[in-house]
Amino acid sequence: MHIVFSHGKESGPWGSKIKAMAEHIKSYGDIHSIDYQNILSPDDRVKKLINYIEQLSGDIVLVGSSMGGYVSTIASNQSKVVGLMLLAPAFQLTGYQVSKPTSSCENIVIIHGWSDDIVPYEHSVEFAKAHCANLILVNDGHRLSNSFERLKLELGKMIKTVC
Repeated sequence: MHIVFSHGKESGPWGSKIKAMAEHIKSYGDIHSIDYQNILSPDDRVKKLINYIEQLSGDIVLVGSSMGGYVSTIASNQSKVVGLMLLAPAFQLTGYQVSKPTSSCENIVIIHGWSDDIVPYEHSVEFAKAHCANLILVNDGHRLSNSFERLKLELGKMIKTVC
């Protein structure tokens, strides 16, 4: 199994959130974290992720935070993805090619903060409802910095479900 992380617009491939989750699930498969730091366009990031995961064989779980959530969602339609975990996904924002993305993945978990000041949590509610996704709203902001334990727990549960 391959677990592929996609960071947000102003983050990096091994930020504290990704490090915490990766450490927690390292025994479940190969961990990958794509570096998008020099790519500003979310849709160019999608192309990079699709090209990357096309080289992988076996089951793939995508984990995306903010812009990385958008990137992972769009890419999930291009490849066989068994799990999609979205952290405060950047849906319905200007400058993105697809305003209201969809996913063909059947195992989707979304975690979003009630106090997110970047991406309204209502966008995740709308996506979750349309996809019958598992939506978890937490008492946190956009970075979900107070929810690392919950992120690790939910990612572990998802991976166990798709194994």
